Amino acid sequence: MSQTLYDLIGLAAGICFILALKGLSHPKTARRGNLIGALGATVATVVVFLKPPINNLPWILGALAVGTAIGVPAARKVQMTQMPQLVALFNGVGGGAAALVAIVEYLSLGTEATTAEVIFTVFTVVVGCVSFSGSIITFLKLQELMTTRPVVFPGGRFVIAATLGAVLASSVWVVIELGTTPLLVLAALSLIFGILFVLPVGGADVPIVISLLNAFTGLTVAASGYVLQSTLLIIAGTLVGASGTILTRLMADAMGRSLFGTLFGAFTAKPQEATGQAEERPVRSGSADDVAILLNYARRVVIVPGFGLAVAQAQHTVRELADLMISKGIDVAYGIHPVAGRMPGHMNVLLAEANVPYDQLAEMDEVNPTFGQTDVAIVIGANDVVNPAAQTTPGCPIYGMPILEVNHAANIIFLKRSMRPGFAGIENELLYDPKTMLLFGDAKASLTKVVSALKAL
Repeated sequence: MSQTLYDLIGLAAGICFILALKGLSHPKTARRGNLIGALGATVATVVVFLKPPINNLPWILGALAVGTAIGVPAARKVQMTQMPQLVALFNGVGGGAAALVAIVEYLSLGTEATTAEVIFTVFTVVVGCVSFSGSIITFLKLQELMTTRPVVFPGGRFVIAATLGAVLASSVWVVIELGTTPLLVLAALSLIFGILFVLPVGGADVPIVISLLNAFTGLTVAASGYVLQSTLLIIAGTLVGASGTILTRLMADAMGRSLFGTLFGAFTAKPQEATGQAEERPVRSGSADDVAILLNYARRVVIVPGFGLAVAQAQHTVRELADLMISKGIDVAYGIHPVAGRMPGHMNVLLAEANVPYDQLAEMDEVNPTFGQTDVAIVIGANDVVNPAAQTTPGCPIYGMPILEVNHAANIIFLKRSMRPGFAGIENELLYDPKTMLLFGDAKASLTKVVSALKAL
């Protein structure tokens, strides 16, 4: 294959990546964008085999087979509730792979490596290792294999600063002294820094960190593309890095604080004292019949989905309830918070699975002004994104985060399994509001009962 044809095919793959990002920017075109991106990735993989010489072909094919054997079943069988964990792992694997490729390339070049190649190798190793170890911690937090609260310890900020200083010093050491030992020391320190970097982040902020680490992975791919002299890797990595950075910024704005505050705010936050009031204060609970009667006389209803909806796999049932209310002449909308669930777009993907019409989905800024004219707000498994503490309790983990202002609705229905706090670990005063009715139990089972009761009216 001529170099010109090879470059043209690589350019076509790059265009596919750009079109994929464009498609993923809107729910209506997201599926098509995903397929275009997959096509681009397939072309980018296949074209490598069309330009000889290819060394270590059995190893390459073996690695592809192993990756396919792991990735395809994982992606097909993963539950919607575990999708953020899968994304975190994929981010980490991408960063780790880029770091390993850079290390191998560095070892093969030896003393023939130019200063620019060494600098890009160092950058790839540092950022790739940080992305890998940091993504592992985000996975453990999301899977609740470790505490979801910020992990801080005395002098933690100084330990993080010292580790960062050691990483920078080791980077200079690699550039000046060229050798295997300095590079391995750099990789080890970078892995440690990635762990320390993510530990202080609380559970509610983990989606932002996933997006940031995704951007890191893109930058490592772009840098490794320079080392390997691959224009396609540079294009793909730059697109991921740029889009991940923009998404991180947007999510930080949605949380109502700076990125620095999200990452390191735990070191300056005041400890919250447990009041123990969750078990002592009375709440108003109701039955499916009570909810059905309330909905039957409503004119406007807003459904607020959250992670609990995904846990219960109740998206099809909530769609059935919404269609039933619409058939009765009730105005129905879904209020979508930018960080509802545990990753960006989690609720959009969940509702798309149930074929919920896109025009019924309303973003936070669009739906908030309408809560004052809403008769019933149904909160299904969401907690932190509707918690008034974000507006009224300075010092709490979510203070300053814009919320869905369901407290302005005339009536609030809260579907919960128990009085357990949300992912941020703080109590929701809205549960004790006199106009709030709690419907305890599995969301799917509860909604099924509400649908049956509403049909009977």
